Amino acid sequence: MKMLLVFAHPEHQSFNGAMFQTAVDTLTAAGHEVATSDLYSMQFDPVSGRHNFLTLKNPDYFKQQLEEMHATETFGFAEDIEREMKKLEWCDLMIWQFPLWWFALPGILKGWVDRVFAMGRTYGGDRLYANGVFTGRRAMLSLTTGGPQQAYGKGGFNGDIHAILRPIHRGILQFVGFDVLQPHIVYGPVRLDQEQRTVLLAAYGSRLKHIGDERPFDVGIY
Repeated sequence: MKMLLVFAHPEHQSFNGAMFQTAVDTLTAAGHEVATSDLYSMQFDPVSGRHNFLTLKNPDYFKQQLEEMHATETFGFAEDIEREMKKLEWCDLMIWQFPLWWFALPGILKGWVDRVFAMGRTYGGDRLYANGVFTGRRAMLSLTTGGPQQAYGKGGFNGDIHAILRPIHRGILQFVGFDVLQPHIVYGPVRLDQEQRTVLLAAYGSRLKHIGDERPFDVGIY
């Protein structure tokens, strides 16, 4: 399988960094083709604007979706965006590795979505959800939290983690056609000792060895 790993953490020595490297090593050893987007190391610019495009249909008034449609028709996306789009279109399975920040994606990863998931190229018209551009492909979130697991259950202090992730699962990944696998969540790694972290990394590696056999789960609409 063709795997795309998108990594959004500024420190490679972090637990997120260890999870990212575990994924790279495990999937490569299993014989998969692996491509990566290490957003901080790439110094990926998360801010959208006119620089997303080589030329503009309307240079006097910027409307991003209009320009995305135009760029789709004219092969007019900037080089950094085109490169990421090709990775996205290439993969069979995409995994995002990130820390949950303010109950959402880190800004650099959200900006990657804002720029790379372009109208016309990745969605538009009736090419949404079950008819999406990426129908038949799969995606998975791999993330860490700051708080303990009990804080993210139904009725927990921070609320149900699946409700927190639903806008990403449904509003981004399923929106463009991806089937979504159960998220891989490590709760509060900062509070764990090295032995516990080692066990969790091994468990993640074990899951990834069989990731091709997993089936999507129902994220729900509401």
